[in-house]
Amino acid sequence: MPNAKHVPEPTGPQRKRGRPAHPGAVGAPGAVQSLGRALDLMESVAMAEQGAGLTELAKATGLAPSTAHRLLKTLQQRRYVSHDAERGLWFIGVQSFTVGAVFLRTRNVVAAARPVMRQLMEDSGESVSLAVLDGADAVYLAQIECRAMMRALARPGGRAPLHCSGVGKALLAALGEAERAPLYARIDFIPYTDHTLTEPAALERALRPVASQGYAIDDEEFALGLRCVAAAIRDEYGEPVAAISCSGPTARVTVDRVAPLGRLVAAAAADIAAALGVVRR
Repeated sequence: MPNAKHVPEPTGPQRKRGRPAHPGAVGAPGAVQSLGRALDLMESVAMAEQGAGLTELAKATGLAPSTAHRLLKTLQQRRYVSHDAERGLWFIGVQSFTVGAVFLRTRNVVAAARPVMRQLMEDSGESVSLAVLDGADAVYLAQIECRAMMRALARPGGRAPLHCSGVGKALLAALGEAERAPLYARIDFIPYTDHTLTEPAALERALRPVASQGYAIDDEEFALGLRCVAAAIRDEYGEPVAAISCSGPTARVTVDRVAPLGRLVAAAAADIAAALGVVRR
């Protein structure tokens, strides 16, 4: 892999650590507290790509270190996390990958999308990614990297903020206003760059043209020097199943290329929907 890589879209500036805001979080009716705490720990470990220490994980999840350690040891026994005793760091384990792989097999959108993604990469010359909505984030399922030295990278499992990523904005635009409103309350409107939209009203205005033009744009909103166009893949009811994006450095993805790339991405989204057997009502 060449060293001259562009800033990855899904990783960008570090996302704030802490317990993710899930609608079924600990404290919700019927929730099992110990299970919720263990899942919070797993998610915190997963977000720490270079590993995380016990103190860091306890602070991120709001747990006492002794409680966090007991839960981590249980997860380690089941191989959901692993422990580097020499460095004192915890990492996500192989069993987590196994469970995630089952999800990907059951979500045949990945299998249906891959040939289309590869063709879009060839046609555009840029990296192509596939993501789904997960709470107040988008999660990347797959990527086809382009061949250029400078390219956007989106690791499977990586998360992207909805308010300033191409896939996030495409997924938001595919929802109705009534469905977007609760999400706005859960989004951390972090200003990743000077171009980031940090108010729900501004984001709502930016989403209005998406339906008519068929694609959303991230114009250096998540990472300086990176431009992205994305389109939602819809089911037969018009609901977003996933989003496909085409990303690259602004030196190649110039303003003049946005519209042509947008049309390619929108056509790719329609092709994936057709491959899934979607017949629009």
